[in-house]
Amino acid sequence: MREERKGSARLKAKKQTIIKELREEGYQLKYLLKAMCLSRSTYYYEVSKEDVVAKRSEAVASVIREIFEHNKGRYGVRRVHHELINRGYKVNHKKVQRLMHCMDLKGKRPKEKYHSYQGEVGKVADNLINRDFSTTKPLQKWTTDVSQFNLSWGKCYLSPILDMHTNEVISYDLSLSPNMEQIRRMLDKGLSRFSSLNGLIFHSDQGWQYQHAYFRNTIEKRGIIQSMSRKGNCYDNSIMETFFGRLKNEMFYGYEKDYKSYEEFSKAMAKYIDYYNNERIQAKTKWMPPVKYRLASMG
Repeated sequence: MREERKGSARLKAKKQTIIKELREEGYQLKYLLKAMCLSRSTYYYEVSKEDVVAKRSEAVASVIREIFEHNKGRYGVRRVHHELINRGYKVNHKKVQRLMHCMDLKGKRPKEKYHSYQGEVGKVADNLINRDFSTTKPLQKWTTDVSQFNLSWGKCYLSPILDMHTNEVISYDLSLSPNMEQIRRMLDKGLSRFSSLNGLIFHSDQGWQYQHAYFRNTIEKRGIIQSMSRKGNCYDNSIMETFFGRLKNEMFYGYEKDYKSYEEFSKAMAKYIDYYNNERIQAKTKWMPPVKYRLASMG
């Protein structure tokens, strides 16, 4: 019975659309209604329904554009859809896809890596993570790496710490050269945020920085256990690979010429990481920004 009603409603809507199109070609309404076996009141009811739907779509499209532009084109259909849900809109993801396509709004797609491996220059830790990135709460597993940015005036190196549970950037350091001082600053900022980190596993590749006695001794003093990927295996630290790819795609590729100096690039990086931590929603964090998810996870 319900299917019959749906079919009847669809047929009326289809007839209304046909009549509307033919009217635009100059045919008189009374003859069209007679030919389609549709009453005048039903026709105008269907027209008003179509207008309501069109106005709703217009309103949703306006919000979609606002979300897309606020996030500087970094959100695709899936994130825009979930942001709409977060804002209380009830809308199908296919409709979001259709509206974004109509407005030619396309989320950026990931496009490249600095290699810090220089052989065994210190102590290589066991691969305790072994691609098991699963966690039950924050501060169980951290990961780090260094990524290179090529700019017209030189190179920059970003060294962040990421929490595997929340994807939050715990701390980071941006430097003109990949040196131990950069790692020291990053560690100091990250470790000083938490009173207890005993038992946390800190993962990295086999870069010379992480084999260095300073790095090993500093984290050991805090009760942190070191873990390293196998040599030349990027999948063993895919969380960092994904993060760098996303960051470069969203604030670097295509914007390189906008950063005229280290100071400008440093400000842009700080702004992006603040946005990433406090605004950018993610599927892994139940469509919350990382900081909000950490606070929710810790009760």
